[in-house]
Amino acid sequence: MDDLNSKIRSLKEQGVEYVFGFYVDINGAPKSKCVPVESLASMLGGSELYTVGALEGMGELGPHEDECAGYPDLDRMIVLPWDRRFALIPSSLRLDGKRYNQDSRNLLLNVTEEAAELGFVANVGIEPEFYVVRDTEGGWEPLVASDRINPPTCGYDIEATMLAEPFLGPMVKYMNELGWGVYSFDHEGGDGQYEFNFRYADALTMADRMTVFRLMAKHVARQNGCIATFMPKPFQDDFGSASHINISIASAKDGENLFASGGGYSELAMHFVAGVLEHARAISAVVCPTVNSYKRFTSKGFMDEISWAPIFQAWGENNRTLMCRMPVNRHCLEVRTADSAVNYYLGIAIVLAAGLDGIKRKLTAPEPVNVDTYKLAPTDLVDRGCVPLPRTLDEALDAFQESDFARDVFGEEFHSTFLKHKRQEGHEFRTVVTEWEIQKYLQRI
Repeated sequence: MDDLNSKIRSLKEQGVEYVFGFYVDINGAPKSKCVPVESLASMLGGSELYTVGALEGMGELGPHEDECAGYPDLDRMIVLPWDRRFALIPSSLRLDGKRYNQDSRNLLLNVTEEAAELGFVANVGIEPEFYVVRDTEGGWEPLVASDRINPPTCGYDIEATMLAEPFLGPMVKYMNELGWGVYSFDHEGGDGQYEFNFRYADALTMADRMTVFRLMAKHVARQNGCIATFMPKPFQDDFGSASHINISIASAKDGENLFASGGGYSELAMHFVAGVLEHARAISAVVCPTVNSYKRFTSKGFMDEISWAPIFQAWGENNRTLMCRMPVNRHCLEVRTADSAVNYYLGIAIVLAAGLDGIKRKLTAPEPVNVDTYKLAPTDLVDRGCVPLPRTLDEALDAFQESDFARDVFGEEFHSTFLKHKRQEGHEFRTVVTEWEIQKYLQRI
């Protein structure tokens, strides 16, 4: 108790007034009651109760049933660098004293503990892409109106990056204050699209960080009169926003990267990628979780440039047209299908679980595909074993529904909840009459 009182005094000295013990809904949006810092002790003891049945995709706990209690992990507290009155602590929800089985973070906890039992630590790096745009009379415009001065794309453009400093500068400052180790950032290919690259961390830490990252981006964007959008494909004639999951397995004993072997990839790494590919279609439903996600998976579409997006269920060494890339300059698996809408707890969990399944079953990875599949004829694609990724959310959900693996990872109840929530989203989309349809058919027939 003396240590906790000392912690509270320290927080007050830093200016902290309020604490959130957060969890996330099925979309990855953080939720929490706000507690004065003086009440931190009771919060840590599970004083804050939640009727999660009222939230999106967290089960159907009715008004006649008990509430979930939040148990914050104090060692993972983050004081928000842009407003030090607030601190956030990732929490585990419990029901009747047990981990609540429809809490996304609990699911990742379960999978990381399975990895630990095998002697592994999963390390994860994320490459988040997203747009910063402002609402104008003419529609959504990029953060910097002059983004369009250097067509066809502002990717890596120095002038566009410098002009976006009012947004990029505070982001880098806050991320480094939190010790995340930003080592590069850039203007991506889309008008008003940005990406940050920073140090990897263990799977749970990275998922926690990405939840805070989204809050941070939204705050800094608002300070610039804009919004940060994590919609995967907000503009049909511009690039989609990925959020690649870079994952590797390390030894729990000494931290050695077990994917590396003699300058190449180890047998364990190849078992891991084989597991991910075996469950690729079910994984897609989780890492590409919206109907909009599947607008990314095209080589070109309405754009003048190629999309650089994955379209096939295969792996290659430096092949960006595929779901899985095994880079030659670092030893990890890059899951390129994951997009900016992913719930990081669920996305990392299912990728890690699939890889562990490949390791346990000693699955054999197919041959790599190291050619530009955008240019291959259909017969060549078949010969190389290139299976198309799901083209729609419904197609991915069909695979998720049929997958015993996905059911085992999520548990029967959460698996059912995820399906029900996402099926409804697909149903709503199918009932919407789009502007494209009106223009195409209203007077044509």
